[in-house]
Formats: sequence, C-alpha cells, structure tokens
Amino acid sequence: MSTECGEPGPGGPLGGSGPGQCPPPTASTPWSLPRWRACVAAAVLCYINLLNYMNWFIVAGVLLDVQNFFHISDSNAGLLQTVFICCLLLSAPVFGYLGDRHSRKATLSFGILLWSGAGLSGSFISPQHSWLFFLSRGVVGMGSASYSTIAPTVLGDLFVRDQRTRVLAIFYIFIPVGSGLGYVLGSAVLQLTGDWRWTFRVMPCLEVTGLILLLTLVPDPPRGAADKQEEAAMGAGRSSWCEDVRYLGTNWSFVWSTLGVTAMAFVTGALSFWVPKFLFEARVVHGLQLPCITDPCSNQDSLIFGSLTVVTGIIGVVLGAEASRRFKRVNPRAEPLVCACSLLAAAPCLYLALLLARTTFTVSYVFLALGELLLSCNWAVVAEILLVSSALRARRPDSYLQRFLSLQHSFLCCAFVIALGGGCFLLTALHLERDQTQARRPSPGTPDSTKEESQALLSHPRAVPEAP
Repeated sequence: MSTECGEPGPGGPLGGSGPGQCPPPTASTPWSLPRWRACVAAAVLCYINLLNYMNWFIVAGVLLDVQNFFHISDSNAGLLQTVFICCLLLSAPVFGYLGDRHSRKATLSFGILLWSGAGLSGSFISPQHSWLFFLSRGVVGMGSASYSTIAPTVLGDLFVRDQRTRVLAIFYIFIPVGSGLGYVLGSAVLQLTGDWRWTFRVMPCLEVTGLILLLTLVPDPPRGAADKQEEAAMGAGRSSWCEDVRYLGTNWSFVWSTLGVTAMAFVTGALSFWVPKFLFEARVVHGLQLPCITDPCSNQDSLIFGSLTVVTGIIGVVLGAEASRRFKRVNPRAEPLVCACSLLAAAPCLYLALLLARTTFTVSYVFLALGELLLSCNWAVVAEILLVSSALRARRPDSYLQRFLSLQHSFLCCAFVIALGGGCFLLTALHLERDQTQARRPSPGTPDSTKEESQALLSHPRAVPEAP
C-alpha cells in the first residue's frame, strides 16, 4: 500500500522526496502588482477619500442657509449629523462583513453610487418635506460607511511595511483636507450661485469621475496579498463574526484606543459642524457682521475655517506621523503616547478658544487653530454627535448675545471630553505591547506555528521519542 499524502513519516510532509513518496506541497503563486499601478490605485483611493469627507461636512458650510430654507432650529439642524452618523455606524459593520467575504471593489462602487445619488436627490427637496432631506443625509452616511470601512484595507493589501505606513498616512491626510474643502466648496458655490442647493449638485460630477477611475485603475487584491499570507490563510480556519467580537472585547489596547478615538470623534464632530455658526454668532456679537435674516447668508467664517482645517490638518497629520515614527525607535508605545499628549494639549487650547471668543475674536481664532493642529496629530475615524443649544437658549431671553452664549456653553464640555480621550490613550499604552505580542503569535495549525513546533523539537532532542 502506498503512503498517503498528509500523514507523517517517511514520504510524508516531514520526510524526504524519494521515489514513490508524496511531493512537497506547492505554495500558491504570490499575487503581485507593478509599483506604478499600486501608486496610481492609491492616488485614486485618496481622491475618493477626499470627496467622501467633503460630503461629511458640506452641510456645515451652508448650515445657516439650510436652516433658513427648511425653517429648522439648532437642535433639528444637529439632527442632520445625528442621522448621518447613526446610519454610518449601523452600516459600517455590514459593509465590513461584505468587504471581507465578497468583492471589495464592487462594494466600494455601490457605496459611491449610494452617497452621490442621495446627495443629488437631496438638493431637489422642497421646504415642506424637510424630513426627506434628513433621510437623504442618512443614506449618504450609509454610502460613506462602505468607503471608510473598506478602502484602507485595499491600500493595506497593495503595500507592505514602511510603504504601507506612508501611504496610509497620506490617505488619512485627506480626511482633514476633505473636511476643510467641504466648507470651502459650500461657501464658494453659495457665493457664486446664491443658492446652497447647487453645492449638492456639483459634488456628483466629481464623484462620478472618481467612480470611473475606481473601476478602471484600482485592482481588487486578495486579502493579505502584500504580505503573502495565502498559505497562512489556508492553514487556519476562518473565525466567525461572534468570535471576532469576543476576541476584540478582551484586547484592552483595542478597547481603550476605541474609547479614545470616540472621545476625539465627539469633539471633532461637534466642532466641525457647529464652529462656523459659532464664529458667525461671535461676529454678530462683536458688531462685525449683520444677523442673517434672508438667504443667502454671507458667512465668511465657513471659508476661513475650512482653509484653516486644510492647513492645520496637513501639518498635524505629518507632525503626528513623524513624531510617532521617531519616538517608536526608543519606545514601542509611541503611538498611544503621541495621541494622549496631543489630546491633553488640545483640551486647554479649545477651552481658551471658546472662552475668549466673546472678548477677543482674533486670539480665539489662534487657539482654535492650535487646537485643530493638535487634534489632527492623531486624526482617525471622524464621527458626528448632536450638540444642541436649544435647551439652554429656552431659559434665556432671545437675543443674538444669548444665542452666542448658548452655543459657547454647549461647546465647553468638549474640552473635558478631549481630556478624557487623552486618558484613554494613556491606558492604551499600558496594554499595547502585550496585545501586539499576542497578535503576532501564530495560530495553531498554520505553517508558521508548525515550523516553530518543529524547531522546538529539534532544539530539545530529549523531547523527541526514540524509535524502537
């Protein structure tokens, strides 16, 4: 009887390769892509990421006009971002599951069509059906979830090690850049056309261009292609969704870093959506701006704040990445420590920016720029929350000063939340090394674990039973 392949012994996987013996298993051919094609694909994904985050904050650039058009208060205006982010958060796990098991390119294309179609349709809604505009923002959030979830994984499979780190840093630079350009585009189109709805009609033209580039220039690499992990993937069974969630719940560095990012998302979301309106109210209080009663509202702060976000975002992301890279040479906990320090330093800057806006407008802008710069040092997934001031305003006389003070007092909690986020990143640093060691340990049954077991047996001859 011939020896069966797969069993240990002479002629098996651990034996030689003589006549009549099983041949050694052949490894699958590694997936490869020319460097120039990978760079082109990365450029396309960065461009679409720019458009994605422009969509996140394009409403904030024309918020005053949207409120006047649909006759909605601050609390209802805040619901626009609440609906957007809730739909995004609920959709992200679904798109993550689909992207892990089906074509990522097809899932990305569907998401782009979804958010561009919803954004375009929202520009044709009449003031009597404002609830449809809220619904359209929710659908935009669902489409954005597909891209924010899947696009970084495609980049991760196109590049390796240091190249991957640099490409992802560039990819994340387009988060603050896209956010800032959302304000700039909204303000510029409003000034040119006198109608805020044209902002939502310009964006689909740019998004269709991005979709065509995605379909023609971006490949759909196998999972783990850049690191040649096909063999390991075949050697270990795929875990279920519940097992993945259970594992992540016991990974304390993941838990604390998630809480830190959540605190940062709380603050960046509130600032990004409400700061242009807050600065407009501050100008009214200082007598630098007339109140907005009829459309279009001339709010130069949307343009200024957008430009400020672009500049501080680029500088902050570069500074954060470079500081982390250099610090990591002497401390393996560099990433969470850099995040913690930047958040803890941003807290007093934002507090002073909000507190001084009533008395010294220029100094307030300086501290606001410093706060944005420090926040951008650890820019991650941006999320929005509802931060309403209507409840505070209801207890006060209705005046422009009280409107400004209501927004100011609503904002002040952001400084304390960002300090809590810094504390979460400090706790992340305590668990990071141990969790990274566990993550790098080969799973049982993979080729790497089998190799380690063989090396352990050879290094300890007494552990190998002698042949009779």
